[in-house]
Amino acid sequence: MPSQQSEPPDNRLARLRGPKPPQPYTARKITALTANPACARRAVLDAAGVDKALLAQQVGYEPRFGQSPFALAREQAFHGHVKWGSYAELIRLLREQLSVPVAEAHVTDLNEVGGNTALHLRERETRRLIAHVASGQDVRLILDRPLLTLEVAGQTAYLEPDALTHRIGGKFHVVLIRSFAAIDGQANPTAVAETAKQAAVYVLALHRAFETAGLPAEQISHEFLLVCPKDFSNRPYGRLIDLRQELDALQFQLSRLRRAEDLAAQLPETATLDTARSADEISSSIEALDASYTPSCLSFCEMARYCRDEADECASPARLGSGVRNDLPGIDSTRTALDYLDGVAAPGEAEAEAADLLRAAARLRRLRRGAA
Repeated sequence: MPSQQSEPPDNRLARLRGPKPPQPYTARKITALTANPACARRAVLDAAGVDKALLAQQVGYEPRFGQSPFALAREQAFHGHVKWGSYAELIRLLREQLSVPVAEAHVTDLNEVGGNTALHLRERETRRLIAHVASGQDVRLILDRPLLTLEVAGQTAYLEPDALTHRIGGKFHVVLIRSFAAIDGQANPTAVAETAKQAAVYVLALHRAFETAGLPAEQISHEFLLVCPKDFSNRPYGRLIDLRQELDALQFQLSRLRRAEDLAAQLPETATLDTARSADEISSSIEALDASYTPSCLSFCEMARYCRDEADECASPARLGSGVRNDLPGIDSTRTALDYLDGVAAPGEAEAEAADLLRAAARLRRLRRGAA
């Protein structure tokens, strides 16, 4: 489960959200945000902690996301199985995958610190224990639900990997537990790829914790341990997955994100994203935030269908995909592009090259039709 943001975002962002408690950043949200870093709309909604699914409903769009109650129950049961007996199954997998030379390890539960669940306390205790293990004082300590932080679009995100292993071969490994099955050692590639992106978020946050504590980052493994059910049983199966490619991509995309506070400051004072307000009020505020719609948004953003209809209305080239958008620099409407082709309008200097390419493509199309 994701953590909560202990501190409200910037006052402007909090006012935009309204009285509802903020939705926390999660690794899943961060990977979605970095998949489309040009989207100011998503950046502000996530930074303000707005419930995007509820927001979409309020403006007339039913989001098509979320796990079924059966899937959630299965995932919780599998988590419980892996953690049973002080992570007995995880320790078995560590012996198999990393040749850990001991049969025993102990676990510290960081879901709370002395009965207190405050995020800043859990984060501070996590850093203390990481430093403790990194120094070699307690090399057999597994951290259950450590709390890490990462700066995202100028906001602090609190993140919880499922577990952090003790130091093995001088390195810490992030552990993620998922309920999709590995059949004959092969899991769904799409699910594994998505999990790897989320693991990269946690590993990057772990780097930040090491950097803050002045610890050598060489102690962080670039591989994470994926734990999922084996075949059609509930028996845990473990596999190490290399994250170097995902880490490079994530760092680059995070560096491209604009500060959410700066984006929110450009909105009118009367703007609101409070889901208790009328659909008209919310819609006018959403429209004031620039969206960067691409068809891939449909697979990860609750607001994607709203943005798709908006792109349709203004004939945005992005509606046809990022390839078309990138091939039409300076042309913000497919209607305008057709006008250039038909000679109804003349392109300016900035659009001349794109218009020439369009004419060339149209000639090729006519030639192919003639050849056919």
